[in-house]
Amino acid sequence: MNMDKPIRRVAIFGLLLFFGLMAQVNYVQGTQAESLRNDERNSRQYAEVFNSPRGQISAGGEALVTSQATKKDNPKYGRTYKDGPVFAPITGYFNGNASGVERAYNSLLGGKDKRITRQRWFDTFIGKKAEGANLELSINPQAQRTAYQQLKAQTQEGRRGGAVVMDIKTGALQVAASWPSFDPNEVAPQTGDKGAKRLNELDNAEGVIKPLVDNALSQTFPPGSSFKAVTSAVGMETLNLTESSVVNTGQLILPESGRPLPNSHDHGNCGSQAPLKGAFAESCNTSFGKMALDLGIQQLSDGSKKLGFGERVNIEPDFPAAKSEVPVSIQDASGKTIPTGKDGTARSGIGQENVRATPLQMAMVAAAIANNGKIMNPYVVQRVRAKDQSELYSAAPKQFAQGMKADTAEQLRDMMRAVVTVGTAKNLQGRNIAGKTGTAEQGPPIPNSRWFVGFGPVENPRYAFAVVTEGPNDGATNAGPVAAAIMAQVLKK
Repeated sequence: MNMDKPIRRVAIFGLLLFFGLMAQVNYVQGTQAESLRNDERNSRQYAEVFNSPRGQISAGGEALVTSQATKKDNPKYGRTYKDGPVFAPITGYFNGNASGVERAYNSLLGGKDKRITRQRWFDTFIGKKAEGANLELSINPQAQRTAYQQLKAQTQEGRRGGAVVMDIKTGALQVAASWPSFDPNEVAPQTGDKGAKRLNELDNAEGVIKPLVDNALSQTFPPGSSFKAVTSAVGMETLNLTESSVVNTGQLILPESGRPLPNSHDHGNCGSQAPLKGAFAESCNTSFGKMALDLGIQQLSDGSKKLGFGERVNIEPDFPAAKSEVPVSIQDASGKTIPTGKDGTARSGIGQENVRATPLQMAMVAAAIANNGKIMNPYVVQRVRAKDQSELYSAAPKQFAQGMKADTAEQLRDMMRAVVTVGTAKNLQGRNIAGKTGTAEQGPPIPNSRWFVGFGPVENPRYAFAVVTEGPNDGATNAGPVAAAIMAQVLKK
């Protein structure tokens, strides 16, 4: 009897089973690996999270976050943050949980992303762990360090400060600095229970200082007179005003309380009447309080939404900024809705009452002014590369909004230049920046919220910025110099 044919059939059937098994294993371990690994019923994900090195995070060719072997069974790898408090608003922390770009790009940094596992499917098949990808940030390291040191020096003890610089053409963040900050090294995997306890302390900090909530992207402040840039933009486009329009700058009596809305001074452009440009340069409260009343709170709020107010701007996936607001009403402690009245509308026009903004949001306002009304979506991750240097992701700049007309933006650029040449920020002459000062009085014992928001260079601007510090005095004195020092570093490029 000829046995060759049955043997061939068995052999072929066996090979088919083998290849079927390989296909199934590859499908499960490759295609479905990420979903299975992250399934809440898979307890191994928590035990294995520290068993492989995470990718590196760098900026300007400088390694900011690295993984190193600990010579322990658990964790096998720790996480090291260079100048941790300086870069924490962007990098965030990692200890199993994560924040910042550590969270936004967790699967790529950890080597679990499909873009890696599909590319390295054979490694997965033979049990070799895929290595995490490396992130390259858009941050300017020296400008970020300058911002951190300047905020520390200018912010009153026990209070807060934040700074943002963005490229108006792309949206790439050059600076996102906060004071106070925290050190991610204190909560990194290698710190064990001590780090977990420290993270809990930071998370439950009492009082105004919340170290895990950065003051550049995730905290809002009353913007004070820096918000007059928004009021001006909405007023110019709704009330048909131009920088040459004559506006009242003298006394304004608030319609509900009968009290005056004061100016910081009652002479010069703020004495009686002036062109809008002059009122803006000298920051006459009465002009912009009246403009807000003419608009009404709904139109002022709606106009601000064109610039990003009223929504959480996504910087990266799962990395949103706090929402800035010009509310038409608020809810009190009992849940009752309280409309913003006419007095509140006037105060909203000068960036007080219930108006709140992040430094990022005010930098976006300045970006619209500097870029003919166009706002690009802010981002911080420029590129992601696998360990073999193949590119897995590259930032593609995209437009966030058209915040105002190009003609409006052009006139506001001229008005911001006047603030420095003849207005409230003459102390910044020669620093190659233009902008708008702001000082929001928050009432004792809370110190002033001091702002400078603008762009640089003065001609052909490329970057928009916003700086806030808390303490006595004003924005020109205690935020303007911070912005000038930061921009001096940014403009060295």
